[in-house]
Order: sequence, then structure tokens, then C-alpha cells
Amino acid sequence: MRLTSTFRMLALILLCVNVSPVLAKAPSTAKILFTSARDGNYEVYSMNPDGSEQVNLTQHQARDLNAVWSPTGEKILFISDRGGRRDLYLMDPDGSKVRRVLKRKAKVDRKNPTWSPDGKQIAYKTLDWGGPEYGIHIVILGEQEAEHIVEGSYPAWSPDGMEIACTVSQPLSAQLTFINVHTRTQEKPLSKKLLLWQYDPSWSAAGDKLAFAGNKHPIPAILELHKAWADKRSIYIVNRDGTGLRQLVNEAGPRASAPALSPNGDELLYTQEVKGHLQIFKLDIDSGVRTQLTHDVWNLGGDWFDPAYALPVKPQPHLLSTTWGKLRSE
Repeated sequence: MRLTSTFRMLALILLCVNVSPVLAKAPSTAKILFTSARDGNYEVYSMNPDGSEQVNLTQHQARDLNAVWSPTGEKILFISDRGGRRDLYLMDPDGSKVRRVLKRKAKVDRKNPTWSPDGKQIAYKTLDWGGPEYGIHIVILGEQEAEHIVEGSYPAWSPDGMEIACTVSQPLSAQLTFINVHTRTQEKPLSKKLLLWQYDPSWSAAGDKLAFAGNKHPIPAILELHKAWADKRSIYIVNRDGTGLRQLVNEAGPRASAPALSPNGDELLYTQEVKGHLQIFKLDIDSGVRTQLTHDVWNLGGDWFDPAYALPVKPQPHLLSTTWGKLRSE
């Protein structure tokens, strides 16, 4: 009888081991995700904050880009056109176990993904000019129907989970806009009189500041001058309430874009053109010292993860069994 009970207990233990979800391991040191075209097409790479150990994670003939860390660092969300259109995909931190987030393939491009701080939802933009699906959507991981919340772009979920910062276009301008996740009310903290064009926000970990790309110059009427206008894009930082606006990057360096604040708030990643190619820079916000992190052809974007500042989100086993199990492998 005791032997039978022992075997039953052993079988139960083995069963639990077999059905329990195996969680991917988050990086043990700080890492940056970015996009590079050094191999002939867009691929997702990772590197250390000093630019060392640049590793291709996707290694796929499709275009892979816009990668962002999950709050715990155990998953990477990115955009790929390997299914025909740009769509949402997940993978483990080492580039393995790639799968599409939504079973229904995209009829229009999905891009610019951002995680909710609890890791249970994703916001993203659909590129459907003039169509009903244009704008920012929210989807719960494991579900298939997304909710449209605003005709905007560049969504960035706030650290407290209460709002999404984004850009809402207007005639001859674009404004930084906060969308309350629960009420859908909108707030525009920064006047157009201070800065005509405000886009691509990045929150500080405390949620008290945002870095964003901006341009204070109106678009010229002559098309040939548009490039000169784009060259004047810069990077700014502002308090959550719209005060304390400060320019961080000199306009003398053309086409500054894609800001990403470090987890500790001391540094900033951004992309800028150098000799005809986009490269990634790191800026010390206090000293103004900048460091070029990439040097190969065409590198852009960036998203930080640092285990020392990771959000204390603990995935629930019941959520994993119903959510990750529904994600479709590609």
C-alpha cells in the first residue's frame, strides 16, 4: 500500500512538471534591443548598454523591427512581415520560440507596440490611412479582438498603467497626447506654441517625465525643402504636466528620432543620421556627453531592459496556461 502511494505521488509530481509552463529566462544584466539592416534586411539585435556584444536575435529573411522588452524581460515583442504584412510577434530573449500574437492575420500593418506594465496587454498602431482601422489599438494577451482607442501613433504605456502617451496629428502639427486607459479621455500637456511637432514619447520609470522627438519649425510649402525640415528634428524632455521643456539634442545633427529613456532615467537612446546612415547614440542627460553605440550600416531604435529596475510583475500560472498557449506559432 505504501509502495502504491509512493508511485502515485511520484506520478503526480511528474505530471505537474510536464504541464507547468516553462518560463523564459530574463537577461541577468542590462540589455538594449534595436533594429539593424547590416545583413541586408531589418533584423532585431541586442547589445550591452556600452554597445558591445551586438547579437542578431531573429536571423530571418523577413523584416523584423520595433522590438520591445516585456516588463519582466522574459519576452520580446516585435514586428515582422514574415506572414505577409507587418504584424505582432513574440519571442524569448534568446530569439527562440517565435510566434504570432494574434491568430487573425493583419489586413493592415501593425507597428509601434508597447506593453502594459503588468504584461497582460499590448497597445499598437495600425497603418490604415483613411480606413476604419487606422490608429492605436489595445489587445489583451490571449484574446483576439483588439479595441480601437484613438486615431494616433507612437503609443507608450505609462509606468502606472493608467494612460497611454501617443501622438495625435492635427492640421500642420502633431501633439503629445495622454489617453486615459479607463475613461478614454484625452489630455494635451504641451502647447503647440512651444513646439509644433511632438511625437514618439518615452516615459521615465517614475512616470514624471517624458522624452520625445520634436520639431519647432512649420513644414515648408515647397516639397524640396521637406528634407531640410526633417533634418531639424530634435529630442526633448518635459515634465508630465507639460512644464520644464528642454531640448537635449542639437539640431545641427540631422534627423534625431526614436528616444528611449534608460530605466534609471540618467541616459537616453536616440537615432540620428551620420554620413547618410542612421546610427544609435546614448546621451548622458546631465552632462550632455553622447556616445555612438553602432557603426555598421543602418541601425535604429532602442529599448532598454535592466533587471535592477524590472517591474515586479509575477506571471500567474492560470494566466500563462490560457494566454501563452493560445498564441500561434509561425
